[in-house]
Amino acid sequence: MQLSIGELVAFTGYLSFLLMPMFMIGMIGSMLSRAEASAHRLFEVVDAEADVQDKPDAISLSEVHGNVEFKKVSFRYIGSENDVLSEVSFTAAPGKTVAILGKTGSGKSTIINLIPRFYDVTEGQVIIDGHDVRDVLIDSLRSQIGIVLQETTLFSGTIRENIAYGKPKAEYTEIVSAAKAAQAHDFIIALQDGYDTLVGERGVGLSGGQKQRIAIARALLVNPKILILDDSTSSVDAETEYKIQQALELLMENRTSFIIAQRISTVRNADLILLLDEQRLADQGTHESLVQTSELYAEILATQFGDRSELVSAVEEEMTI
Repeated sequence: MQLSIGELVAFTGYLSFLLMPMFMIGMIGSMLSRAEASAHRLFEVVDAEADVQDKPDAISLSEVHGNVEFKKVSFRYIGSENDVLSEVSFTAAPGKTVAILGKTGSGKSTIINLIPRFYDVTEGQVIIDGHDVRDVLIDSLRSQIGIVLQETTLFSGTIRENIAYGKPKAEYTEIVSAAKAAQAHDFIIALQDGYDTLVGERGVGLSGGQKQRIAIARALLVNPKILILDDSTSSVDAETEYKIQQALELLMENRTSFIIAQRISTVRNADLILLLDEQRLADQGTHESLVQTSELYAEILATQFGDRSELVSAVEEEMTI
């Protein structure tokens, strides 16, 4: 049997067309098995139930005034034998600013995580307007709490969508008003597509100060009665810090605000300072009273904030009164 050159070329061509799908079937089968294993792990996370659940008889929390009370609150993480907080008690009056001060690991972040009930207390009570947070629906509680953390979380989408994340049905005029109040409007309209400018995951394409002001605008749009701030101006330049501080001052008006303090000015202007040490509430009071009575307070200001001159001037001011 003889084959012409044309028949040989045709045969090899047909053979390659036959083998390629067979190779692809093998590759797809391998990909499907890996995808199945990944899907199992993914759905384990998606279907996992949160440790914090609504009680069967939980009530909806109506609009709050902002009175927050900790009653002998103790907390430890699951699997840990040591308390992160131990018998902490204080009351934050509506519309007041509370600064939380302490050394690393003293429990500052734990306090702000217990207010919106990200965790349940081990002992004691967290009470908002007379309601134990465990007795109210989680959604109704968290809808009245605004949070602006040091690490701003933005999502892939437009700036408008990021600002309206907590209130998806907000009108465009509401979004613009919130951005103006947060000192963000000017830089937003300077972008090529304004409020429709796309930003990457975690705010790629924006500076730290810009992301922070968008987060503040998001909180202003929700208009919460209770505000939680992880003061985040320590890593920005002086001009950006000034703009962020202006926005924060407006944001805190007529709201019960909790701030993990990073600036002496924040500490001095707070209505109540919570001084944490070794998982306990070592002292509480105003800046003026703690300067006079607390050695730990003076030590933290001098070491953590590194501004001895302002501390000395504050002490001298108190001594002359």
